[in-house]
Amino acid sequence: MTAVTDEDQGNGTAGTGERKEGTVGTEGQAPAKEAGRWDDGLIARRAAAVDARSGDSGTGQSGTGEAGTGDSRAGEGSADSAGPAGSVPEDDDVRPQVEAYGPSGGPLSTRLDALRELVGLSRARLDRDTLAEAGRVLDEAATRQRLSSRHTVVAIAGATGSGKSTLFNALSGAQISDTGLRRPTTSQPIACSWTDGAAGLLDRLAIPGRLRRRPHPGPAAFDEAFQGLVLVDLPDHDSAATAHRDQVDRVLALVDAVIWVVDPEKYADAALHERYLRPLAGHAEVTFVVLNQIDRLPGEAADLVLDDLRRLLDEDGMALGEHGEPGATVMSLSALTGDGVPELREMVGRFVQNRTAATRRLSADVDAAAARLRPVYVAEGRPGLGERAREEFTDRLAEAVGAAAAGQAAEREWRRNAGRACGTPWLRLWRWYESRGLPGSLDRMGQALAPPEEESTARQRVEQAVRIVADDASAGLPAPWAQAVREAAFNGAKGLPEALDELAAKAAAGGGSSKRSGGSGRFGTAAGRGPATGVALGGRPAKPPRPKWWPAAVLAQVSMTLLQVFGGLWLLGQIVGVLEPGLVIPALIMLAGVVGGPLVEWSCAAAIRGPARRYGQDAERRLREAAAGCGRARVLDPVSAELVRYREVRERYVAVTEFPTTGQ
Repeated sequence: MTAVTDEDQGNGTAGTGERKEGTVGTEGQAPAKEAGRWDDGLIARRAAAVDARSGDSGTGQSGTGEAGTGDSRAGEGSADSAGPAGSVPEDDDVRPQVEAYGPSGGPLSTRLDALRELVGLSRARLDRDTLAEAGRVLDEAATRQRLSSRHTVVAIAGATGSGKSTLFNALSGAQISDTGLRRPTTSQPIACSWTDGAAGLLDRLAIPGRLRRRPHPGPAAFDEAFQGLVLVDLPDHDSAATAHRDQVDRVLALVDAVIWVVDPEKYADAALHERYLRPLAGHAEVTFVVLNQIDRLPGEAADLVLDDLRRLLDEDGMALGEHGEPGATVMSLSALTGDGVPELREMVGRFVQNRTAATRRLSADVDAAAARLRPVYVAEGRPGLGERAREEFTDRLAEAVGAAAAGQAAEREWRRNAGRACGTPWLRLWRWYESRGLPGSLDRMGQALAPPEEESTARQRVEQAVRIVADDASAGLPAPWAQAVREAAFNGAKGLPEALDELAAKAAAGGGSSKRSGGSGRFGTAAGRGPATGVALGGRPAKPPRPKWWPAAVLAQVSMTLLQVFGGLWLLGQIVGVLEPGLVIPALIMLAGVVGGPLVEWSCAAAIRGPARRYGQDAERRLREAAAGCGRARVLDPVSAELVRYREVRERYVAVTEFPTTGQ
């Protein structure tokens, strides 16, 4: 088979008639030598279909091509074919017989499914650039799994003058790729396929039909170990032409394996290690590193250079397949003299026959994508909202809403009502007068509006409580998820102060408490009473319920008052002379009333301490629970939802990284 010259590539001609054996045909059919036809991918299959429909199977096609170029009709026949040139046997199926991947299953399918779910769950939280590589891996994996699993695409890459084209020709057994002193020699990828059925793979690599080859008839063409191999010679990765480097990067992202060819002069080139070998260190199992041109090294220099190459690869983080361990294959050879080439052929042949290269490559791609995503999925420590953080948030909201003060006010109101009910009439009269006339009375103070500075302080406390709980919940989370947690907390807290007042007002209206007083609430909204506590937020406290023993206490106090009145009237009657003199009995009666009234009041005050304290505590608890429920619905629940979402994607990420590439 003749080489593809730059002149041929420039004018689009098909080359000589030796090229009529074509490139990749359909898998499962006889080679071109036996089938008597030429198949050059999609264009050739269309041409064959046209020939079959027209019934003209005895003549060949012209060498001009359908698109105005001659490279899609490379030859009119084959000297080695079984029939006339360009003919297609009647029983030969022109459709590609490709063995695609079987049903989904195994570690790779599980990891791809997990990665797909991971990307889907993360789109609303991560930017498109972060998920771009994972999306590309999923797309390429889906495309590769639809194509032939019986073929292994191996690219030969190297720097200018490394001898990769010479090695490509040595493995192919023919002068397919140009070699020479003029650089760059290889300007476009050239493919050589040993069996049919790889047209889809070559279409995926965007290798045109004129650059698809078959090995020259001979031992290399019928090597059983190479059946299923698609060998691709790439342009120089350090070429001065930017288009050449772009083609290398594009094809390297799609092939199943790569053979890196280095020479004694450039094996330590920083561009090679930093741009390719180090980023692809995780693809060690589908990587061959070949030290070429050892015929130029005297004595033991080749072994020294090879050891130094292994050292550099180890520094790049690439595992070396030594002592039976999985990893990159590193060896030395001379493609020019053939020294070491048979060993490489044997290794590549075993590698191809295993038919696991595509799976290993895709698994390594998943590993690389997962490694890039690690900073946005792996948290430091155990982030989340613990019971302590929730309780502290509730405490801060209770403090902001004034639950403790409300409880104390409820207790004082209970005692004040008890004093009014069980106190002496003279004390009750004074308190009534005080509530009616004195501007600085306790009742007037209870109706006073909340000062502006108290409203500002309450809002600041709510904001501080939300900020602290958001920081606690997002501590240790990756940056995108921590930001999502904080946004959920702050968005829920925008109406939290108003919601606390509104909730308290609704609870007071439904609890049968006294009428709301006008003015503003604790957070600057309309005042409302605490839920079922009888304590107003910024308003007058409602009257607490009276215990059952209060009527008896009131009756006793009335009795003491009547004794005082009776004794006083008796004494008055004696003074005016209406009654007979006798000061002892009326004085004792009056003294009993005077002493008994305060005694009853003191007894009632002692009896109401416990109930008043419990009433105040119950009022504080109810208001605290109301504030906690409002804070939970508006802040804690959205934050918990974000944490649950993070834990879900974290589980998916663990599933992606659960199965390593090694050993697949």
